[in-house]
Order: sequence, then C-alpha cells, then structure tokens
Amino acid sequence: MSDPQHVLVTGGARGIGRGIVEDLASRGIKVTFLYRGSQELAERLVAGLHEQGGDVSAYPCDVRRSDAVKEAIATILDREGPVDGLVNNAGITRDALLFMMKDENWADVIETNLYGVYHVTRHLISHFLRRKQGRVVNITSVAGLVGIMGQTNYCASKAGIIGFTKSLALEVAKQGITVNAVAPGYIDTEMVANLPEAKREELLKRVPMGRIGTVRDVAGVVRFLLGDESRYMTGQVITLDGGLTV
Repeated sequence: MSDPQHVLVTGGARGIGRGIVEDLASRGIKVTFLYRGSQELAERLVAGLHEQGGDVSAYPCDVRRSDAVKEAIATILDREGPVDGLVNNAGITRDALLFMMKDENWADVIETNLYGVYHVTRHLISHFLRRKQGRVVNITSVAGLVGIMGQTNYCASKAGIIGFTKSLALEVAKQGITVNAVAPGYIDTEMVANLPEAKREELLKRVPMGRIGTVRDVAGVVRFLLGDESRYMTGQVITLDGGLTV
C-alpha cells in the first residue's frame, strides 16, 4: 500500500483529532471526520480547510451506537469513496474516585472510548479486507499504561484499546492491513488548558522534557503510521509523552 489517499478520523472537530485532520489535509490527503456534539466547530474547520485547498468532509455520528456508525460508514463510502486509513481518536473523560463514580460516567467513557473504537473499526474492517489493504491507528493514552488516580474509567478504556490493537493486528496482518496505536501523554489541548495553573505546573515537573506536547507532535506520528514507511510495523504502541513513563 502506498501513502493513503483518503483517511477517516473520529472525533475530528477538536483537540488531537482536529490537529490530525489539519495535518493530513495540509499534505493533500482527503480527510473525512466524524464528530458528535461539535457541529459549529466541525463546520468551521471544514470551511477553513476548504479555503486552503483541502479536501475535507465532516459527518455527525455517535460512535457509541453501532447502528449510527454502520449508517455513517456506508454513507461515507458511497459519497466520499474508498477509505485507506482509519484514525480512532474520539474520546472523553469523566473523572472521579471510584467510590464516588456514577454508573453513567463509567458507561459513557467506556462506550465512547472503547466501544467507539470497536464499532467504527468493525464496520470498516470488511472494506479493508476486501481491498487487501488498510491502516488503522488507534489513539490510546499513557493512561492505558500507568494508573492515574481518579481515572479508573479512562484508564480501563485506554488499556482496552491497547489490547484491541494487538489482537486485531494479528487477525488482519496477512491481509495487508496494519493496526497500531499512539499513546500520548499530556498534550496542549482544551482538556489540559482548562487545568488550574498549579496543576499544570505540577504536571510539567513530572515530564523529563519539561514541556507539554503539541497536537503537531501527535499528528506527525499518526501520519507516519498511516504511510508506506510503516508498512512492516503492526501491533505496536508508540508512546509520545516527553519521557513521562520512562
């Protein structure tokens, strides 16, 4: 498989997903992205990238719902054409210590972060298998590698993505499909920006490189995993955290 011509990104309207969409579009790659509750942001992103000559489309979809994902994937393949790469990025947090956690906050995180990966990949993988090519890149987190107090739901979902990545990589390797994951640490997104200043300073002290990562840092690794240069890499988790987990 050569470098991708068309990539589908979930959760592409904001944060890391937005950075991935912008990076791919700026390099002449056709991008379609899914979003759930960020219609205005999605429309502005599409309009802005169109002005820059990008080929970008956005579709609303709740990745927690298998039926919604199935319909969205079918529509995208019909309207936008074959997909070469998938970036499973959609994710949320609902933090609380376990003894205080509400059932709905556990369920919402698991259903969005983990079931979302399952639903989108399952409904697209047959397309990749028929074409005997495809790249799947799952955005996990260092939270899937180490424990974080107050994030049992988030850590469980991200650890699940790592197991999913490795298992699916074995299932589809002989069909020319690669499946890898990226585990970012603290990245300069809205989620981190909203932390109190004291908390941000505390985080910086824990990062050996002494800085928060950028969405550009993540997008570069994702682009590599989508491209031809990573054709012999599968089932891997690339940690991108400034040395936090060393």
